Amino acid sequence: MNDPEAYPTIVALSSAPGRAGVAVIRLSGSRVRFVLETFAGVIPEPRRAALRQLRDADGEAIDQALVLFFPAPASFTGEDVAEFHVHGSRAVLARLLVVLTALPGVRLAEAGEFTRRAFEAGKLDLGAVEGLADLIDSETEWQRKQALRQMEGALGSFAAEWREALLQAMSLLAAELDFSDEGDVSGPLQEQALALAGTVLGSLRKALGSFAMGERVREGFVVVLAGPPNAGKSSLLNALAQRDVAIVSPVAGTTRDALEVRLDLAGLPVILIDTAGLRDSADPIEAEGVRRARNLLARADLALALRGIDSEPYQMDGETPVLRLATKSDLAGTPLPGELPISVKTGAGIPDLLAAIIERLHAFGRSEPALLTRERHRAAVADAIMALERAVSAEHGQGELLAEELRIAVLALERLVGRIDVEDVLDRLFSGFCIGK
Repeated sequence: MNDPEAYPTIVALSSAPGRAGVAVIRLSGSRVRFVLETFAGVIPEPRRAALRQLRDADGEAIDQALVLFFPAPASFTGEDVAEFHVHGSRAVLARLLVVLTALPGVRLAEAGEFTRRAFEAGKLDLGAVEGLADLIDSETEWQRKQALRQMEGALGSFAAEWREALLQAMSLLAAELDFSDEGDVSGPLQEQALALAGTVLGSLRKALGSFAMGERVREGFVVVLAGPPNAGKSSLLNALAQRDVAIVSPVAGTTRDALEVRLDLAGLPVILIDTAGLRDSADPIEAEGVRRARNLLARADLALALRGIDSEPYQMDGETPVLRLATKSDLAGTPLPGELPISVKTGAGIPDLLAAIIERLHAFGRSEPALLTRERHRAAVADAIMALERAVSAEHGQGELLAEELRIAVLALERLVGRIDVEDVLDRLFSGFCIGK
């Protein structure tokens, strides 16, 4: 770890690129102290900002900076870490990075390398790393809350509690085997072990129940606008997006492909999709648009079924939850039972529509942030649940077989937090980070 050639000190711009009032250059590694002495003249007091003149090897001033030093192991990466808070000029940043990387043992960081070093140093478990990635990408309040909970280690804490309880149950089964010749020992110990496994099983089932909501908050709820041509789908998309996204025309069949916008509805991330009008068409391009619209409807979390208030009723098939709308309510006509009348032209009914969408999406789960947010989480917890279900429902009473089921569950939980079998996950995950993180 301390060999600068084998494990170099890394440096990167950690703030957003481009012109700004302040930018942050971050370093991590064994040569951080040398860099500070070389460019700032002195190593600042740990975790206290100091104003310093940064100079290159020839003594020429580069910029004035606030310099921070975080000595190992009390740092984000577990290594010595430094930050230079400089003026956000492209020229300053370019010069500073050139000068820093000219030093032996110092190179530009790769995507996510700071966080990867934090993971390898045990500062973050895999769930917290994923939470950090989601926090950086968060766009809505619910996404922020959920990601922050993950980054602060909620999943790792629960996984540690589950694992500890199962290890305790395994020790009870081991004691039963050790004292199998004692007639009054095996029954109570096995019962205690299975009781612990049952408690963990219940907690895992509860966590798995939150997955659907957690995944949707992380990726966005899919809400599809559907209905016959000229029902007002494109007009409604533009009104909800508050900008011109779709072409609005009285000509039927204008929308051929799916158009989508991302909305923040009371903190919920929503992907709103406008689709082709649902009708039979001899036009092969329009027919393909209708086919795609039906496929999107089948995968949607909510469908907004639009019908012009002055047009004939129509039936929408499928199992997707539907919110029925009578559009163009400023025209003559009467909404059908169960339809919400709206008018894009006057704005009538739009607030009620937004409230109804939010209410329907809230029905997916509880209001608190979910514990499981990725398919990887769901798969690991599902594997643990299946192993524990086999254990608690077994009638054979064989301690060795019960212990093996508990061991399988423990291994699944260790995959959940990144103790084992995570290299492929790490490569994909860190490649999506920005360079300075």
